[in-house]
Amino acid sequence: MELNRVVDVEGEVPIRRAIVSVSEKKGLKEFILSLLEVCPEIVIYSTGGTYTAIESYLGVGQSLKHLRRITEYTGQPEMQGGLVKTLDWKIYLGLLSETYNPAHQEDIKRYKAVGFDLVVVNLYPFRETIAKSGTTSEQARANIDIGGPCMIRASAKNFIRVGVVVEPRDYDLLLSELKKHRGKISLGFRKQMAEKAFEHTASYDRAIADYFAGTDFEKVKSAYKEIV
Repeated sequence: MELNRVVDVEGEVPIRRAIVSVSEKKGLKEFILSLLEVCPEIVIYSTGGTYTAIESYLGVGQSLKHLRRITEYTGQPEMQGGLVKTLDWKIYLGLLSETYNPAHQEDIKRYKAVGFDLVVVNLYPFRETIAKSGTTSEQARANIDIGGPCMIRASAKNFIRVGVVVEPRDYDLLLSELKKHRGKISLGFRKQMAEKAFEHTASYDRAIADYFAGTDFEKVKSAYKEIV
């Protein structure tokens, strides 16, 4: 299989559709309301608790215009416990498709998908969980994020078209970029955010690997009842 080689990219990308799915809700309300001010036509696709939170910020009228459930977009329900929410073909088609690739654009039309311009995701609090006294290996395991890192990596890989933000502290940086470019984000900014995104997922995986490498098997085993 020959890998795609992209030549043509847009310097500035207007933010029309965003995926927002965050574990840390700090600063989210102010960010969402400011995002709508600078990108008044944006549609936000969201999941679970994040959807509920954004809906409460916007109210019924604005929610109908600006907010969509990812389950409604994909046509797939969330797995019990929220284990699968965003691992779906239509999500990754929307994240990884290339603007000037006719085959990709035909796929988007065929599957009634949309291209996403922005991903705002932060991950399950693995480090915070294992830092607590008395945390079991099962509590640690439960706080390993799967869908979040996948979306972050897909967005960062496709920085030629998609912006990604992984830290609440970068909300203001994104808003400043959008105000500067009238609702668009530049290639330089997208590349900068991709760097942070890959560092974020690498650090997250490193913390998980270090935890299990440093945890005795007997402690792991003690969290479970084996069925013989």
